[in-house]
Amino acid sequence: MPIPGKATLTQYIIEERRRHPGATGALNAVITDVSLACKAISRKVALGALGDILGSASSRNVQGEEQKTLDVLSNDMFLRANEWGGHVAGMVSEEMEAPYVPPQQSPRGKYLLLFDPLDGSSNIDVNVAVGSIFSILRAPTLERDARPEDFLQPGTQQVGAGYAIYGPSTMLVLTLGNGTHAFTLDPQLGEWVLSHPNLRIPPRTSEFAINASNSRFWEPAVKRYVDECLAGREGPRGIDFNMRWIASLVAETHRILMRGGVFMYPRDSKEAGRAGRLRLLYEACPISFLIEQAGGMASTGRRRLMTVEPEAIHQRIGLVFGSSEEVARVEAYHAEAPQDTYRAPLFGKRGLFATAA
Repeated sequence: MPIPGKATLTQYIIEERRRHPGATGALNAVITDVSLACKAISRKVALGALGDILGSASSRNVQGEEQKTLDVLSNDMFLRANEWGGHVAGMVSEEMEAPYVPPQQSPRGKYLLLFDPLDGSSNIDVNVAVGSIFSILRAPTLERDARPEDFLQPGTQQVGAGYAIYGPSTMLVLTLGNGTHAFTLDPQLGEWVLSHPNLRIPPRTSEFAINASNSRFWEPAVKRYVDECLAGREGPRGIDFNMRWIASLVAETHRILMRGGVFMYPRDSKEAGRAGRLRLLYEACPISFLIEQAGGMASTGRRRLMTVEPEAIHQRIGLVFGSSEEVARVEAYHAEAPQDTYRAPLFGKRGLFATAA
């Protein structure tokens, strides 16, 4: 039963389909299946210790990270919800080394689904908000199993993206390229209800999020930006900034979509050979799509993230996103020379590597 004056997710995606007379409804079906998986995960998260889902799964994913029990369960829920309908040709997940193709008896669809089934799972045991992230691409070739190279498409090729956040209320935030919209799950009706249409990120902010424990590994441009923020009203920015860090990409994104801010997980020197920490295809690209559709900006720190050509399924990258003026400032600092040192407002001259004053 619809809530008076409020559209449901089903009504919203039907209206979107009507805007495209040639649409077959397959994209609607993928979104519906994803939303079903998110409902199931939400129920598991809500049970917490009562559902016997806390703690480690005693295994590691392809990145070598410890898997939580709920990581494995959430991944399975995404697969089960999407493998049978004939709408996807393959799926990629943080928890699987290779792409997953539907069972042989299931038809192959026209879309590819990429997802992080449980972002921020390290927070589960302490009851802090977590979420699921997903991206939808067109399959390059119809009616066959997806190959690894099929998924290597830049973010500009996404036809849909979103996340679910499992917090005090469960919400699904979605873009199909026509704005960013948030739906709240009504637990009594089991319906996603459009509660926050057309989210917009203000271009200016006085709030930033970064993991300050990595400061010794940051590049000079990032150090300069953070030091200027920390200098507050007396510093070059002339305003006091607040700093946040939740260690959940979904939760950080949700806060910025709701009230503005800038998030930074930049490239650093902590792990040689890595261009960043977040996964390009199923974390950075979908979040960037949502942010841009809400009027924000998403960057590697040097260029628009959605234009990056992927080279590997589990490729990592640096990500800076949020209020456009702040992201543009970070890019400008990277573009300025010299890159090795700068005059820090708080601590004098320093650089990425130890340099004599």
